[in-house]
Amino acid sequence: MNPEALPDQAPSVPALDFPPELLLQAQGVRVAFLDIDGVLTDGGLFMSDHGENLKRFNILDGLGIKLLQRAGITPAVITGRDSKALRGRLQALGVTHAHFGTEEKRPAAEKTLEALGLGWHQAAGIGDDWPDLPVLTRCAFAAAPANAHPEVRARASYVTRALGGHGAAREFCDLLLVASGRYAALLQEHLA
Repeated sequence: MNPEALPDQAPSVPALDFPPELLLQAQGVRVAFLDIDGVLTDGGLFMSDHGENLKRFNILDGLGIKLLQRAGITPAVITGRDSKALRGRLQALGVTHAHFGTEEKRPAAEKTLEALGLGWHQAAGIGDDWPDLPVLTRCAFAAAPANAHPEVRARASYVTRALGGHGAAREFCDLLLVASGRYAALLQEHLA
């Protein structure tokens, strides 16, 4: 490798830039509600011969969830499905607030808010389809992946550039981290 081709140092200014009005809307968020299918996965289901559901998760999304925790924002998952693989992935990410196999997502979110002593004005959410709307429409900040249903995209404060299962959750997490004022410091730790 040619040392002259390398920059003297990495840029110290973050490359991400979100519109100020979105950052203002997302300030004060203390809990982030995430759907699984269509957000943390691409929404597809692989079925084994034994009827077992297999899911593909994006590593970028996983680090985003861990960074939220470091910034004092609690990730909470509410999903209509349940599986050993899903529980294992969330456990590996340190997600302790999770509701599985629930079609009624608003009551599940309200239980989490109550357990954390928070209100809807401190909540953000990302979802891709109609079952997510009762949560998203109450959150202070709502996001949808680029491939979400049109009705969800129409009601989201922010539609990610990335698709569900392909970095949409990370983009959502990054926006929340920038709004919290913690993004640059967390990035700097990885540059040091």
